Amino acid sequence: MSVLVLLLVGLLVGVTTVLFGFGGGFVTVPVITVADAALGGDAVRVATATSALVMLVNAVVATLATRREVLARLRGRAALFASLAAGGGLGAAAARFTPGAALRWGFVLYVAVTVVDLLARPGFLRRPASRTGHARGVPTALGLPIGGVASFLGVGGSVMTVPLMRRAGASMPVAAMLANPLTLVIVAPALLVSLLLRGHAPAAAGLVGSVDVVSALALLAGSVPLVVLVRRRPPRIPDALHAWTYVALLLAAGVTVAVTG
Repeated sequence: MSVLVLLLVGLLVGVTTVLFGFGGGFVTVPVITVADAALGGDAVRVATATSALVMLVNAVVATLATRREVLARLRGRAALFASLAAGGGLGAAAARFTPGAALRWGFVLYVAVTVVDLLARPGFLRRPASRTGHARGVPTALGLPIGGVASFLGVGGSVMTVPLMRRAGASMPVAAMLANPLTLVIVAPALLVSLLLRGHAPAAAGLVGSVDVVSALALLAGSVPLVVLVRRRPPRIPDALHAWTYVALLLAAGVTVAVTG
């Protein structure tokens, strides 16, 4: 995959970071899986590690651009942050030694289960009108499993935290904004593990540990300016359309990884 294509995909990564809190994980994993398809079964392993770098930078930029009154909803959640970070490190370490096929189909299965859950259970496509959504919708007890699964599959955590906050009554924009700092807490230790620990990832040009740094930088060159621009001038999207688009993007990511291999 050419650098130009990765730059263009980076634009989509930037938009999804701001509008959906993805941080790039659900775009980066499918794209890097395709870009590094020559690595065979190790492509997904490299993709999950590379997504940590892309998500970290995008989450930092998006968090810095988030209004303080929104970030204030995360006050007093130190225990949640600690458990998310611990899970992030453990999940990334486990992924370095897990067969690529298991990571690939784990990603696909996770997306499928999530999409079914969002469609079948109430509270996501239409938020509860009588509740005030905030980060309290993410229980501290779920921090470790959220961080572990997110870093293991390279998805960043937003796919779990956004629905939880949404069902607690948060609008899609607020849930997406709060998902970025939570993603940051998960992917920082995950990236450190991925850079230092190659695991079963092959030695190849452009790889540092198990991270495809070259591809990550190309994606970031496209995504970071979009994160800044869209955060400053967020589009007004009807809440229901915003939620349905979230589901559609998850489905597209799962299908892409399923058919690549």
